Amino acid sequence: MARTLALLLALAGARAGAQAPADTASDTTTVTIHAATLLDGRGGVRRDAWVTVRGGRIVAVEAGAPRTGARRGTRATYELGTLTLMPGLIDVHVHPSWYVTSRGALHRPDDGDGPAEAALARAGNLYATLMAGVTTAQSIGDADDAALRDAVARRVIPGPRLLTSLAPMLDTTPSPDSLRALVRTRKAEGADVVKIFASAGLGAGGRQTMSDAQLAALCGEARAQGMRTVVHAISAGSVRAAVLAGCGQIEHGMYATDAELRLMAERGVWFSPQVCLVLQNYLDHRDVFTRSGFTARSFETLQRTLAETPALFARALKTPGLKLVWGTDAVALAHGHNVDELACRVAAGQRPMDAIVSATSLAARSLGLEARIGAVAPGMDADLIAVEGDPSRDIGALRRVAFVMRAGVVYRHGGVPARR
Repeated sequence: MARTLALLLALAGARAGAQAPADTASDTTTVTIHAATLLDGRGGVRRDAWVTVRGGRIVAVEAGAPRTGARRGTRATYELGTLTLMPGLIDVHVHPSWYVTSRGALHRPDDGDGPAEAALARAGNLYATLMAGVTTAQSIGDADDAALRDAVARRVIPGPRLLTSLAPMLDTTPSPDSLRALVRTRKAEGADVVKIFASAGLGAGGRQTMSDAQLAALCGEARAQGMRTVVHAISAGSVRAAVLAGCGQIEHGMYATDAELRLMAERGVWFSPQVCLVLQNYLDHRDVFTRSGFTARSFETLQRTLAETPALFARALKTPGLKLVWGTDAVALAHGHNVDELACRVAAGQRPMDAIVSATSLAARSLGLEARIGAVAPGMDADLIAVEGDPSRDIGALRRVAFVMRAGVVYRHGGVPARR
């Protein structure tokens, strides 16, 4: 284990542009950040913004020279000039355990890779995600995520704050009572959320696989245990069944009709559709995924679905009260390209500022973490990024990340701190 962790840290330092954390989040360290423009994550904009951070938390957000938490007239610890400062992005659907082995195919349990290879690859995925400006991510799900989550929390490896469902609920054979017990087991194991497969995949038409009674048992028990639920549902029937069962968030929903979109809005269910990234990623790397078992028919389905998803998203945008949140379903080779999904959403009709809010304060609400992350405001965790340009006008600016701070620790900065 010690050798593996040493390799992880070496990997973090060797990546292009990588730096050791520039500041710790001790209670005695105060840093100030100045930028020409600040997007607060809730739709607000400030100019000539100063943010004061202490102990990993934001203690002041001001326009002009700082008056709180730092003496007037002091230089900024991090002078970001014309960059746009904003909250770190929150991706509510990632798969950091997916990676491509040296043999050019997706990692499988029996492919010969050992724990060190898997740990390095997962750490690399998380590092790429953090450097892309994602400071919180939800993995749904993998049984090994707990160790990864805890390693990031202890700063053994650099990465976004990680939430996980651990192993998802896939088996359709247990009774409702057995599924309720399984939810309690996941909670005892330390899961942050319950991931449920209510339908088959695209290749099988997304047909409903869990019965209505099973879905009601899973989502009902999760609510009783104070846990959130995220449901893989592709067909209209599976989306409707999951919503009526009281589940909290729907992923994908490619074949949802306007009736299901309205039902989600009426029931206050979060909706995380994918417009392009995960689909395009499969198509862009046909060789890898062919070696991993994808067929010609699989790629035809992916191509057809990619052409259809912008229309679904446009209909979702027009559904009053529907809570659209950002989840990319990033798999192998997509990590670090997460913001491409936001660009596709804007191309499908979403206002850039609304896309940003869906990936910051709204995403935080979906995770139940709105009091800690998703906005630049006093009392919030100091999860901050800065980009070249103004993403509220040009969403492509999110691809030009120049500064990353998570919980008060700086992981990416193009210059040297003005003072320490």
